[in-house]
Amino acid sequence: MIDHRLMTLRAFASCGTVAATAELTGYSPSAVSAQLRELQHLLGMKLLVKEGRGLQLTSTGRYLVRKSETLVVEWDRIKAAALTEGGQEPTNFGIGGFSTAASNLLAPLAADLRRTKPSVHVHVIEASPGRCFDLLMAERIDLAVVVAMQADIRAGGDPRFEQTPLLNDPLDVMVPSEHPLAERESVRLEELSHEFWISDAPGTPYHALFTAAFTAVGATPRIEHEVIEWETAIALVAAGAGIGLIPRLASLGGAENVVRLPLSGVVKPSRRIVAAVRTGTADAPMVKSALDYLQATARRLLTERLAESP
Repeated sequence: MIDHRLMTLRAFASCGTVAATAELTGYSPSAVSAQLRELQHLLGMKLLVKEGRGLQLTSTGRYLVRKSETLVVEWDRIKAAALTEGGQEPTNFGIGGFSTAASNLLAPLAADLRRTKPSVHVHVIEASPGRCFDLLMAERIDLAVVVAMQADIRAGGDPRFEQTPLLNDPLDVMVPSEHPLAERESVRLEELSHEFWISDAPGTPYHALFTAAFTAVGATPRIEHEVIEWETAIALVAAGAGIGLIPRLASLGGAENVVRLPLSGVVKPSRRIVAAVRTGTADAPMVKSALDYLQATARRLLTERLAESP
């Protein structure tokens, strides 16, 4: 087995502080400090030094963390193979993802696993993509659903993680039901450049995707309202305050005065949503069955969302 104190050191290397490591791993700060001291004593190596009021890794500590990756990956492969060989399931299975994925993909997955794998304790954590990768590394979760454009370089460039494409989530237009284009089957983005728009705040990934789409059609959108949650955008559209884009995966939540229109034309922005796991765990039985369920659910939802407008 991999010593849990080594895993705590790896979490510290990612987080940078004892407090952040404690929050990530679920240990108390005093327990994190004790584990780091014990590991240094056990190995006879100076892994950390004080810097100001905190700690930092020594060159020895950084080397140990970097080289331990091969060991951790191989151990994960051995555990996955052992479960497969014995036809067994893990005791615990953690899944995490951003808000839309948590409500539309992970909640149904958790319910399905509770029904089909009653002996497995399933827990869900809603978190940002960056946080999901930290949770994976700390072994708090076993699978994460993230938007690739929000997950920084770790989504595809970090050897600690493997990813599986789940869906390209197209952005649809939300308009009030009395809008002149509400009866259309689809609409081109350039037809809507004169509208009052509801969007996310500048500097966010969604806002960047929104503005890039308009730039591609040679138009500048008139942003009237800035919101954070899809529910707020839906409410503003229902009130006739403007129009907005919404991912196909997100539900309109039964809004009575909102119509969803697919985008047509050359520019059709979408979000690439992937499932990420720790390298070496993709062949574990629970991970494979969870990925199959998520892919099937994503395909079904993309079709159903187009039929939910009044």
